[in-house]
Amino acid sequence: MSMTKEDILKKAEELDVKFVRLQFTDILGITKNVAITVEQLEEALEEGIMFDGSSIDGFTRIQESDMYLKPDLDTFITFPWRPKTGGTVARLICDVCTPDGEAFVGGPRNVLQNVLEEAEEMGYEMYVGPEPEFFLFEKTEEGEATTITHDDGGYFDLGPVDLGQDARRDIILALDEMGFEVEASHHEVAPGQHEIDFKYEDALSTADNIATFKFVVKSIANQHDLHATFMPKPIFGENGSGMHVHQSLFKDGNNVFYDEDAELGLSQTAKYYIGGLLKHAKAIAAITNPTINSYKRLVPGYEAPVYQAWSASNRSALIRIPAASGAGTRLEMRNPDPTANPYLAIAVMLKAGLDGIKNEIEPPAEVVENIYEMTAERKAELGIESLPANINEAVQELLKDETIKNALGDHVLEHFVTAKEIEWDTYRTQVHDWELEQYLSVY
Repeated sequence: MSMTKEDILKKAEELDVKFVRLQFTDILGITKNVAITVEQLEEALEEGIMFDGSSIDGFTRIQESDMYLKPDLDTFITFPWRPKTGGTVARLICDVCTPDGEAFVGGPRNVLQNVLEEAEEMGYEMYVGPEPEFFLFEKTEEGEATTITHDDGGYFDLGPVDLGQDARRDIILALDEMGFEVEASHHEVAPGQHEIDFKYEDALSTADNIATFKFVVKSIANQHDLHATFMPKPIFGENGSGMHVHQSLFKDGNNVFYDEDAELGLSQTAKYYIGGLLKHAKAIAAITNPTINSYKRLVPGYEAPVYQAWSASNRSALIRIPAASGAGTRLEMRNPDPTANPYLAIAVMLKAGLDGIKNEIEPPAEVVENIYEMTAERKAELGIESLPANINEAVQELLKDETIKNALGDHVLEHFVTAKEIEWDTYRTQVHDWELEQYLSVY
């Protein structure tokens, strides 16, 4: 049920709200916010709040800097970990608009909404369920982050080995108070690594939830004097953090990915969707795996999917079909990681899937063999290609893919590519510790 302006003002009064944070994300997926007092809330709900867009990465040029934040009324929540003494702190997620009230083409949330409108015109509603992973590390006495893990736990371990369970419990309690339906939480494979899964929702709500989740995890970890990071591969030799994305399409309340008479219960529509994802996978990687560090995770041997294939049972494939039927039928894209901007990542995956449906792109045959153990000749025989090896290669693939470029729009594409080219050039020309260790005393 949608909230009204009156609902929010009444709720703010009942909860003794004193400050409201108006949140949005920049093109790189970093959450930004401006805080207003509750006295300004009614004006913000009616007219929005102006801010300087030229100060935000990839938003506007200095000569066109005025932008407006327009709150989405259904995203009003309070922060349960903030002290209630002196007033409660609330949050509203905002769309970014131009001064004339139009949706700003460079706003990531607007990008996703555009692709969702395309799906709606085809009769589809997208549902998404993420599996975000993260590490909890100790801090120095000065409060700086380290890569020292605070436990030696492994997959599904319990305390006292899993010393992160207290922080994870408090994260879940906070999420629960904020309206999340947490389905599972556990220690992951690597020391200090954790996963919390929350129930799937419509695509826009899920993207909002991912952005909120990352903010909550970092905030609660800090209260436990720990540093939470969504960096994909902070420790060499250990599994990295991914964010598998489960996705399905519904029409008239029914899951169109399900066909009880088909093999695996997978409809032809679902197969076309898979075909679209595989066709555009290399370009999508630039958005779903957007950092240099992302590709330190995407290497064989650490359960990370690097091969463009699909399977119902094979976790070495890029796309897996979980064992579910009926309304639960879905596909799982396994390469995304939690550094991705959730709005852009979901937008490009949906755009690729819709392209597959529109153009009836048949996927290759299901791969049941372990791709990690295949020879190069066998992979070539089956037509299995690899994802890009680094962000520079991924960006080059993005620039060749008209469908994914169209999903992002010219503004987001230009600023994203520029940021990644600068990042790659800085990394490429930097002298790293590994080089000094390998060469300094030898040559």
